[in-house]
Amino acid sequence: MRNIFQALGRVYLRFIARQARPIMIYYYKNFQGKKHPNIRISSSTVLGNKEKLILQKNVYIGHFNRLDASNGIELAEGVQLASYCSIVTHSSHQAIRLYGDKYQDFKNHIGYNRGRVFIGKYTFVGPHSFIMPNTKIGKGCLIKAYSYVKGDFPDFSVISGNPAKIVGNTKDIDVKTLDKNPELYAFYNTWAKE
Repeated sequence: MRNIFQALGRVYLRFIARQARPIMIYYYKNFQGKKHPNIRISSSTVLGNKEKLILQKNVYIGHFNRLDASNGIELAEGVQLASYCSIVTHSSHQAIRLYGDKYQDFKNHIGYNRGRVFIGKYTFVGPHSFIMPNTKIGKGCLIKAYSYVKGDFPDFSVISGNPAKIVGNTKDIDVKTLDKNPELYAFYNTWAKE
């Protein structure tokens, strides 16, 4: 009898595990109610303050990400976030050290970092990247995996490291493929030449 219950338990656990797998959810409007086709967000992604999260069309947010939009996040058209990325718009990491056990006694902390995050069109954010408050990333950028990103980065930057720095230009990467496939120039130039 014990073996039957163990076997049933294993079948049940496999069933639950299959049901708990993250899936992509398609949205046809952003969180402000504006129509934008093909917004895809994983069921395992945590979204804080959705009303301040502005998504444009064709945005993809993969599995196990965390976006805190309390001070505003905007992901422009075609932005892709791989898995395990975090975007935060506030950080208490310095303030907690400065105030110690008196942290809870104050409201407007010195050293408490707040700010909006903007990511430009067709930028790709690699897995395990962390984007800090007051960050602006241009269009067509590539953020490599495990990058800690803070500050302003121009269009078409290849961004990498901790702290993240510009290590290249995506146009140099793209031109090789475009030259081999010239029919793609028409698509590429519709957004890259703006």
